[in-house]
Amino acid sequence: MIEARDLTVTYDGRAVLREVDLTVPDGAHIALMGPSGCGKTTLLRVLAGLQAPDSGTVRVEPGRMACVFQEPRLLPWRTAAENVNAVLSDRAQTMPQALAWLERLELGAACDQYPAALSGGMQQRVAIARALAYDAPVLLLDEPFRGLDAALRDRVTALIADAAKDKTLVLATHDAADAAALGCAVYAYADGAFRRDP
Repeated sequence: MIEARDLTVTYDGRAVLREVDLTVPDGAHIALMGPSGCGKTTLLRVLAGLQAPDSGTVRVEPGRMACVFQEPRLLPWRTAAENVNAVLSDRAQTMPQALAWLERLELGAACDQYPAALSGGMQQRVAIARALAYDAPVLLLDEPFRGLDAALRDRVTALIADAAKDKTLVLATHDAADAAALGCAVYAYADGAFRRDP
């Protein structure tokens, strides 16, 4: 379960999040929706423990989580396969699992390439493969489908939906179709907070 209470985050004196309350039960899928700059990414960063709120509390159980950020954040000195394997044992015995995830993301032929040789969309799929390989009970996705064409986006969304069916999932997106495809209840931004759509 994820519980956030009275979260407030300010930048340069402006409240991006204002006394946000959010409860995500184990296994629930929710989508944070709202205009750019409304605090979707900030809220995910706070939930992930990457940013401290100005006030309020966050509790995440069981605690381990995987993240897909807007930028792939791959290790540039490692190949695609090595980036995925880094969240497994980072040893030879788990490399077959890393390669299998790349195959599922249609990146088998790119397994030995370094991030600089990959397109933005390919890098994003490596990041998705890495998050899914980690197999955490909580999955945070921040606009994860950037750089993917429509047909590929549909296939990747279906793959995530299947892999995350027993996980707690929080998605930040502008696209209601993505939220629907991942079975998310929508929490829309209004007045500094995210409230569930009726």
